[in-house]
Amino acid sequence: MESSFGMQNQTNFYIMKKYIYLFVLICSALSVLQAQSGMGISEKENGLEYWTEFNPKKKEYKEAKKILAGYITENTTLSSRDVYLLQGVVYVTNNATLTIEPGTVIRGDYTTCGTLVITKGAKIMAEGTESFPIVFTTNKDTYSRKPGDWGGIIIMGDAPVNTFGGVGILNFDLDPKYNRFGGENTESSSGVLKYLRIEYSGRKLSAKKELNGISFAGVGNKTKIENIQISYSNDDSFEFYGGNVKLEKLVSFRASDDDFDFTQGVQASITNSLAIRHPYSSDAEKSRCMEIDSYDMIEKFDAQRNKTNVKASNVTFVNTEDNDQGLIKEAIFVADESYFSLNNSVVYGFKDFLLVKNYSFFEDFEEFIKLKNLVVGHCDNTLKTMQGDGNIAGMENNLFLSKNLISVSNGKIEDYFKIPTFEETPDFRYIKMERNNNILVNK
Repeated sequence: MESSFGMQNQTNFYIMKKYIYLFVLICSALSVLQAQSGMGISEKENGLEYWTEFNPKKKEYKEAKKILAGYITENTTLSSRDVYLLQGVVYVTNNATLTIEPGTVIRGDYTTCGTLVITKGAKIMAEGTESFPIVFTTNKDTYSRKPGDWGGIIIMGDAPVNTFGGVGILNFDLDPKYNRFGGENTESSSGVLKYLRIEYSGRKLSAKKELNGISFAGVGNKTKIENIQISYSNDDSFEFYGGNVKLEKLVSFRASDDDFDFTQGVQASITNSLAIRHPYSSDAEKSRCMEIDSYDMIEKFDAQRNKTNVKASNVTFVNTEDNDQGLIKEAIFVADESYFSLNNSVVYGFKDFLLVKNYSFFEDFEEFIKLKNLVVGHCDNTLKTMQGDGNIAGMENNLFLSKNLISVSNGKIEDYFKIPTFEETPDFRYIKMERNNNILVNK
């Protein structure tokens, strides 16, 4: 017969076991909640208020009264009292600084493909404010504006690029004296770009020459790049050719090609940024939120130099239209010899979440790609390679997703974001706290 002392010990053991089990459950729940807080663009207030514009076709701007043309060879300030016409390709040269006051409007000329070029050694100081952003837009009237109405902005610096000789050339039909970039100055500054809007840029000069909203070429990490919205670019919104950049609070809206394109060995960190895609504003092929590669022409790639390395955190990539008729492809594409990490982010509404070019074996994938704490919503597939049947050999998909806190689910766009419409200022802060993962497998 068991003693009362022994029975009491056994009772205490079971009670303690229950408490331990309950403690483990609570800790697990808290870790899930903690992991899924601060996902995507993460701000206490809607960071899109006041300075952004999501219906620029209707936006009224004053007519330009002053002309910018030719070469700016000395320090120059553009006043917010005036509206400027950017006529032809305008070069800032001779280590000059172009300063643009908050609230200034510059209108790119349609006929001459107005384009602003900040050459190597020169600077642009375009620091708007939340209430008075600086605006670059088309000189077309309301309702007649289209992507590619004018050129865009090109900024060249002397930070490293991975081409042979460490010098890159932009093939945009620029003056040969001013089309080179690159050097060894990682911490160089090309100025400040803050609270800036760029609308209807990205003229296609030819089949293989396409201007972007902003092209950053060999730009160093002392350049301040934040709070920039690029809307309706006819090519990429933001493209980075080499350099070393820190990017914060960038917004790409309805680009025809990529929202963010990284190449030629750029070392980039990007945080708290947003890409909003729509199928009817996209090219039929290769339009993504993010494209990452180390070279565009392998014969110019110096493998002894930096490979492209992009570190993204708290970003949100979203396709707003469910009926995409096959025009929306993958959200992110990573090519050979390129490093990419993504953390604390939300991706919604794409055919594939992530497509890699050649990392068909899990060992290679793990070396170059790091993913952690993500929400993937309403995507047909999660991780795919362009090789073979699309599966990454050696990867146990569900185990990988679970281990790296990647939550995969289906739902309507309004289940994920506060205000995913454009009748008022949208708010793409993430709202859904997912506890039951509906894991998708590659199809």
